[in-house]
Amino acid sequence: MERLKYFIKRFLLIIPTFIGITILCFIIIQFVPGGPVEQAIMAMKGIGANESTGGDKSFAPITEKQRKEIEAYYGFDQPVLKRYWKWLVSDRIGMQMQSYKFPNKTAWQLIKERFKVSLIFGITGFVLSYLVCIPLGIFKALRHDSAFDLFTSAVVFVGYAIPPFALGMVLKMMLCGTVEGMWDIFPISGFRSENFFELSFMGRAGDVFRHMFLPVLCYVVGNFAVLTLLMKNSLIEQISKDYIRTVLAKGGSFKRAVWGHAFRNSLIPIATGMGAIMTVMFAGSVIIEQVFEIPGMGRLSLEAIVGRDYPVFMGILALTSILGLLGNIFSDFLYVVIDPRINFQEM
Repeated sequence: MERLKYFIKRFLLIIPTFIGITILCFIIIQFVPGGPVEQAIMAMKGIGANESTGGDKSFAPITEKQRKEIEAYYGFDQPVLKRYWKWLVSDRIGMQMQSYKFPNKTAWQLIKERFKVSLIFGITGFVLSYLVCIPLGIFKALRHDSAFDLFTSAVVFVGYAIPPFALGMVLKMMLCGTVEGMWDIFPISGFRSENFFELSFMGRAGDVFRHMFLPVLCYVVGNFAVLTLLMKNSLIEQISKDYIRTVLAKGGSFKRAVWGHAFRNSLIPIATGMGAIMTVMFAGSVIIEQVFEIPGMGRLSLEAIVGRDYPVFMGILALTSILGLLGNIFSDFLYVVIDPRINFQEM
């Protein structure tokens, strides 16, 4: 009953937390220089986004009336809280707002276009990270201080020291034919080939695999060290506890003590990150997507920030905030599943 009350309380806390996150970001972006009003004025003057007047007085000044008309068009003539309420209710957390950069599309339409790509990328990277790192962490714990443990630790730390985007650029030069004399095995960019829909089912699967192999590899390497060492240290800690010695003293085998008792408890720290399954469609690194020119959510968010496309940026922020908050609750639920002794009575 206490657990049920705790989870109900956590679900109810999503509402004020979501409002706090979004209203703070909404207020901040209203005062960021280079917004849609400034860009519209520059366009009317004939100044490009990367150009400067340099003291040239040939451009006709914008009158105060014209400026107010532009502000009214983008809704900047209204108080901030009134605009936020419109964004929250009328525009359905901004999903129905028109994009500034793509006037014929709403924020939700743009997000939906990139959603599938990021979902495939995120789920693949997330699952592979856990499928590789958990078994590797277990083997390292059971063979602590062995040659295998020392060798894999060296590999893990080398991978951790290399930034994923730098690794992506190196792999792109070596395996994508961008440098003369190197291999041309994988596509240089994108998520699928131009003739994708002309291929058979197996051909499409192979095409997606070739396009996603290097980006997913970079994503997994970025999470490799943390998950592996967390699993190893957690299992070593559980093996050293009294209840394991009690199992061994009663005649139980070491194998039974590890897999029947220590393994389940060692998964508790790992469960913290499993809540990220709720946000796997946003898991792709922005820089990795930029390096491999993948049309995913990370790249869309970067384009929205750079282009001051506030409706798209706030739409992505709203979606990630909701899913992130639900992911935290999911992690707490996993704690209870893994260890039924956990209770939230004092929380």
